[in-house]
Amino acid sequence: MSEQSTTTTTTATATSTATSTATTTAMSTAKRSGGRAGRQALRASHVVERLAYLTRTMKPFELVSDEGLSLLEHNADTILEEVGIVIRDYPSALPVFAAAGADVQGTRVRFPRGMCREIVQRSAPAIYTQHARNPLNNVQIGGDATVFAPNYGSPFVYDIDNGRRYATIADFQNFVKLAYMSPYIHHSGGTVCEPVDIPVSKRHLDMVYSHIKYSDKGFMGSVTAGSRADDSIELARIAFGGDLAGRTVMTSLINASSPLVWDGTMLASAQAYAESNQATIITPFILAGAMAPSTSAGVAAQTLAESLAGMTFVQLIRAGAPVILGSFASSMSMQTGAPTFGTPEPALVLYTMAALSRRLGVPFRSGGSLTASKLPDAQAAYESASTLLPTVMGGVNFVLHAAGWLEGGLAIGYEKFVLDNDQLGMMSTFVKGLDLSENGQALDAIRENEPGNHFLGTAHTLANFEHAFYRSDTADNASFEQWTEDGSLDAAQRANVLWKRRLAEYEAPPLDDSIDEELLEFIARRKAELPDEFA
Repeated sequence: MSEQSTTTTTTATATSTATSTATTTAMSTAKRSGGRAGRQALRASHVVERLAYLTRTMKPFELVSDEGLSLLEHNADTILEEVGIVIRDYPSALPVFAAAGADVQGTRVRFPRGMCREIVQRSAPAIYTQHARNPLNNVQIGGDATVFAPNYGSPFVYDIDNGRRYATIADFQNFVKLAYMSPYIHHSGGTVCEPVDIPVSKRHLDMVYSHIKYSDKGFMGSVTAGSRADDSIELARIAFGGDLAGRTVMTSLINASSPLVWDGTMLASAQAYAESNQATIITPFILAGAMAPSTSAGVAAQTLAESLAGMTFVQLIRAGAPVILGSFASSMSMQTGAPTFGTPEPALVLYTMAALSRRLGVPFRSGGSLTASKLPDAQAAYESASTLLPTVMGGVNFVLHAAGWLEGGLAIGYEKFVLDNDQLGMMSTFVKGLDLSENGQALDAIRENEPGNHFLGTAHTLANFEHAFYRSDTADNASFEQWTEDGSLDAAQRANVLWKRRLAEYEAPPLDDSIDEELLEFIARRKAELPDEFA
């Protein structure tokens, strides 16, 4: 008999014994707790440890040698020195760069070799704390910490009952509530979806208020205009009792207009946040082959150059203002021009940029649960997993799009949000690494258990069974017969039940009535001052 056959037979015997024991227990439990409904309630009662953020115990995976990273840094400096960055529609930034030693010719800014790196390393913090309304939800950004935040920026939403449709403020609030309820999502995010039923000129007020009202986790501010960033800062000031006291309470997304352009909208928002000591994620958004070269090393060098220029601007506005080096790089179909996700090349860029960020000494943002699929299907699952694993293994500190992303970011899915959340839970277990404590080694259990006997009834198993393995709330591991009895639901259908149940069970965190009243008064005043603009 072959080794494979022997293993299969032994496993089958053990599985049969375990199944028999589990079946007996399940039958007993069902009788006590009321059949199918009782079993569902029992699964739902499992209490999950809530962590403010993940602390990785394993070293980040290093893909590129020190010599290779030095070469990419040299190439980024060459881009900044020889090609430079265009500053578009924000002339006030030009004298800021010139005063620091940059060569400004019209709107083109070229930087002496090493200038940007020196300025960023001189003052940008390697680690900072983003404070939340609830101090238990403060997050560390940088170092060995990973913070998961939900989807960002989608104009459409999807669920299997109603299909794809434009997002509304009710959808926005739903996703804020779902993120608040999740033990695996550490941050409320920003524009989790675009509420298109509210004018563009005013919706930022409703979005920031929703984060404050329906969650007490950290959140992001608006970046679609400098004035909207100012409004976000004022709303945060009110929410935190009238004075930010120098605390960083927002981490907001600032995107470059790749290739090699920073525009006035983003720079005005970055300046507003920097002046108030609020954090910014300086992120080139790159579709490789269109907004950067098609090679991963070329993408990495350009990403580093663009982000260095942006972070330099922030530090020149206010030395010490928190910044995150961001990288969002996707591959593309050379046949259609459409972005693709879950492919090897963006993972290579992620690992490379994470290492470059560590060498620079600032936190890093990238990754997520990305897919081009329009549905929460197999493609969505494997593309998202192929993005999420490098995200965790690469040591990403701040993760946007960790849950909900569909259709290349055009849509956020309710079922996808729940399924992604389950994967984030798995990562929260994975990053703890190998338990080498006395209990983890389990030598006493092996000594006490006779060879050939299973471990199901040992004291060690009974002491550990509740937390020995990650327990998925979306996967179905029952027998075919049990699955059939429970409705023959696929993963998306099970997730559909879960998001509805969670919203039905939602309870808002406390918010002082006087603070809520002041927030609403400010919003009403600003809306009266602003015209309705949908474009």
